[in-house]
Amino acid sequence: MALDFTAIDFETANSSGASACAVGLARVRDGRVVATAAWLIKPPAGHDQFAAINVGIHGIRPADVVDAPDWSTQLARLTAFAGADVLVAHNAGFDMSVLRRACAATGDECPPYRYLCSVQVSRKTYTLDSYRLPLVAAEAGCSPFAHHDALADAVACAEITIDCARRAGADDVFSLADHLGVRVSQIAVEPRLERAVA
Repeated sequence: MALDFTAIDFETANSSGASACAVGLARVRDGRVVATAAWLIKPPAGHDQFAAINVGIHGIRPADVVDAPDWSTQLARLTAFAGADVLVAHNAGFDMSVLRRACAATGDECPPYRYLCSVQVSRKTYTLDSYRLPLVAAEAGCSPFAHHDALADAVACAEITIDCARRAGADDVFSLADHLGVRVSQIAVEPRLERAVA
């Protein structure tokens, strides 16, 4: 199976999509997870307040990120890890919005990644009452994991996508999307505005 992609999951400090405070990544080659990475992120200024509800979900607190590298530094690490892969995320609209909005907040150029949503893929593959990540992961045969830990979520997303591709007889993300009637989308990158020179 020539199934290659990178699964990604962000956690945020608050309701702002720009407030990325952690990321998890799982690289898949030939239908197997072959490398993982995860790190904390200092959210961009103006988006760095931690809401109690978010802390309650993922357990990351302001003190945990005080010495973490900022978004611009972490974006370079992220793109180095993912390379030119298609990104796969569970509820990909959220994770791609984090990429876009954090870049907008810092003035970084957002990489125009192609992406696939494992929620959409799982809806076309499994018959479940809910498509929340832990329930879909259980259906895909994954071991129980720490939900809302960015790395654990990224690995679960990768395993779900691998299982869906196996069931569909698809050997890459494009044929999987085709077979299930879902789209491999691309992050819409806004043109960067030139600053006026006085």
